[in-house]
Amino acid sequence: MEQAIQIIEPTLYIVWDVLKNWWWLPLPFILWRPFKFFWLWWRMEDWMFKQKKILLEVKMPKEVLKPIRSMEQVFSSLWAQNYDPPDWWEKWWEGKQNDSMQLEMVSLQGQPHLFIRCSEGRRNAIESSIYSQYPDAEIDLVDDYTKYVPQDAPNKDWELWGADFEMIKPDVYPIKTYTKFFEEKEAAKEEKRVDPMATLLEGMGKIGPGEQIWIQISVEPVTSSSKEAAGDFIKRGREIADKLAKRPEKGKQRAILREAAEELAYGTMPGQGEKKEEPIIPPEMKLTPGEREIVEGVESKVGKRCFHSYIRFIYIAKRESYFGGVKGIPFGFFGQFSTENLNALKPWPRTMTKIKRYPVLDLLRARRTFRKKRRLFFRYIKRFTPLFPKPTPVVPGSGKGSFILNTEELATIFHFPGRVVAPAPFVSRVESKRGEAPPGLPVE
Repeated sequence: MEQAIQIIEPTLYIVWDVLKNWWWLPLPFILWRPFKFFWLWWRMEDWMFKQKKILLEVKMPKEVLKPIRSMEQVFSSLWAQNYDPPDWWEKWWEGKQNDSMQLEMVSLQGQPHLFIRCSEGRRNAIESSIYSQYPDAEIDLVDDYTKYVPQDAPNKDWELWGADFEMIKPDVYPIKTYTKFFEEKEAAKEEKRVDPMATLLEGMGKIGPGEQIWIQISVEPVTSSSKEAAGDFIKRGREIADKLAKRPEKGKQRAILREAAEELAYGTMPGQGEKKEEPIIPPEMKLTPGEREIVEGVESKVGKRCFHSYIRFIYIAKRESYFGGVKGIPFGFFGQFSTENLNALKPWPRTMTKIKRYPVLDLLRARRTFRKKRRLFFRYIKRFTPLFPKPTPVVPGSGKGSFILNTEELATIFHFPGRVVAPAPFVSRVESKRGEAPPGLPVE
């Protein structure tokens, strides 16, 4: 026993001596990730406070005879004008981020409005993109409507309900777009169109005094293969399309030295291995109509300009006017873009202002619900991401909280319908066309 103590005791002294003198050595490795997070947060916050944001209201023309495809051209133009990713220095020292915009569809006591929130420096680019396709529209600088409700909502006088949205499948699967609502033609009459926004505008026009519906769509231009796009978006999409189409996998190219070694060992020349017989009928011809639609949808989505996006809504009202059934209006609107074989948008339980009942935590249910509502309201008015200050999405490409939408999907959700297809009586519209000044008009 004494011999064992004599052996262990010096070892313990050595271990203690190492710990006493070198305890700090693993700290840089342990603290690196939190340091990086807080450093980026500090620099990004400093950069964000320097940016001046403005809110533009778009008043729709009385008649919109152009197809929804025109709005897709607007988003393609905005992508090119707003895509300005930071380099290494700008990201880590200046805190610069790729500029984002918020497309907001709002009903203030039964009066629907369409807003675009952007940086002041982007105003001319946004206006020129919209006027190029909708010359009769009217764009005005307005105050932020979120300032006219108590900033501590919910409180004793105001109640709210809301949620962020998620996709039920990976975001390489598209939602239902305008090409599926009707057969689009360049010269199609407005009366023949089926516009998904008509449902939303009609519902927004029916809420009463003291009630408001806010819908926010944040868009940030990214390339389909960039890291900001939650992974290699094109690669993920094409892998899924190839798997669904049952296309043969491409063999990996072997190294030249390995081919030379096999030639010496087995006496076979490169490329003289067993050749698989190619089928007479290509795999694409064996697909069912539903499978073909999925493959075409995925390949079409990854082939267009993409935006990193999140969608949320809030129903806020005075307590004496609050009616829980109003939240069905945005649910019904986004439900129009759902298909069983492709993709759909649904409320994200993680941020939805509804708490599941647990026997042990039921006493804290009211408090937990209040905190969720306060966080959602704060992120909406500040236009922050769903899990701010944490990064989103949680799982790249999962469609939870944030996801990729292309120009076709965005144009389907946010566009400018005419009065015939969306006859809501309280929608702000331009009643008269703007005319050019007569020639020869004196300027002084």
